[in-house]
Amino acid sequence: MASTTMNPNPPVSSEFGRVAVIHEWLSTYAGSERVLEQILRIWPEADLFSVVDFFPDAQRAVLQGKHATTTFIQRLPRARKSFRSYLPLMPLAVEQLDLSGYDLVISSSHAVAKGVITGPGQLHVSYVHSPMRYAWDLQHQYLTESRLTRGPKSWIARAILHYMRLWDQRTAHGVDLFVANSAYVARRIHKVYGRDAEVVYPPVDVERFTLSEQREEFYLTASRLVPYKKVSLIVEAFAAMRDKQLVVIGDGPDYERIRDMATPNVRVLGYQSDAVLVEHMQRAKAFVFAAEEDFGIVAVEAQACGTPVIALGQGGARETVIDSRDRDLRTGVFFPRQTVEDIVRAVCRFEGSGPVLPAACRRNALQFSPERFRAEFLAMVRAAMARTSAAGPGVARHVPFADPMPVTPE
Repeated sequence: MASTTMNPNPPVSSEFGRVAVIHEWLSTYAGSERVLEQILRIWPEADLFSVVDFFPDAQRAVLQGKHATTTFIQRLPRARKSFRSYLPLMPLAVEQLDLSGYDLVISSSHAVAKGVITGPGQLHVSYVHSPMRYAWDLQHQYLTESRLTRGPKSWIARAILHYMRLWDQRTAHGVDLFVANSAYVARRIHKVYGRDAEVVYPPVDVERFTLSEQREEFYLTASRLVPYKKVSLIVEAFAAMRDKQLVVIGDGPDYERIRDMATPNVRVLGYQSDAVLVEHMQRAKAFVFAAEEDFGIVAVEAQACGTPVIALGQGGARETVIDSRDRDLRTGVFFPRQTVEDIVRAVCRFEGSGPVLPAACRRNALQFSPERFRAEFLAMVRAAMARTSAAGPGVARHVPFADPMPVTPE
């Protein structure tokens, strides 16, 4: 460990000794990688580990230029394109990573990263984007969407998911501090692992999504076009409201089906650049969001543009969108269920309740800045390290769950 007496302002990493950061897998720059980017900004001298690393070199600056130490899955056939198919091997793979020489281990986990093996003299902090939903509460939906509801392949899949659940629950004992990306995920952590978690909302690049006061007469939805995002439900709802315009941005397995079901008042643009997405968010009358997400970064991005959100009132959206009678606070409206009728009623209620202030949306979005994430996460890890030190060598204390300050007024 570097001496703190020689430098009155030592780098953060020297304060914690040797730091290792383990991420699930590195292939694209998406929501969990944005969290990883900010973690590496806090600990730039940390060593990076991952099941596989196929991250685009052109974007590697967000990882502080680091290349991850990987597992044997990196070298398996067709791993670059199909590494997710090796999920049954990932528990074994992640347990082979030797992190015994590190004082602080931070896992960024939505599947297996939290299962890395640590000892009693190490502090393991796991930032959980979500427990493995396809192995837990979304198992039946996953099997249905994958057409694995019957036959030999179905039973093999069910056996694998059963094994993953047992392993996932067992490895929760190796985590000293769970940090969830929302209170919704904290409740899921308590349900699945029987453990409490603190909450640090993920970072949103609110500066890239700049405020605009101008609104046009179209609604917007944007996401990867996969079944659980329920974009087809939004399209169906607008098919019943032919006097209202909808723009759909995104690509994925459901693209052709959504394009084919679109009515003349619905434009399906497919994949678009970030610049085009931001420009549409800045002009849209409202953003429509029908998925039950663990957090839902895109809803915050829309609000950063000053755009109100019409969202499913479940999951993380309850913590990022404010449905209030107070005009100075309101940033959108909720609908209770994933049905066409509920979306139609919500759009009508939105139009009949008066304009939403763009400044209120922007003000709400600023709560989720990268600077806020870094400050809160660093403070939480520091506090956990201090408690561990106070408890004595090799003794880690579990941190009690604390609800975050409510974002949505009762």
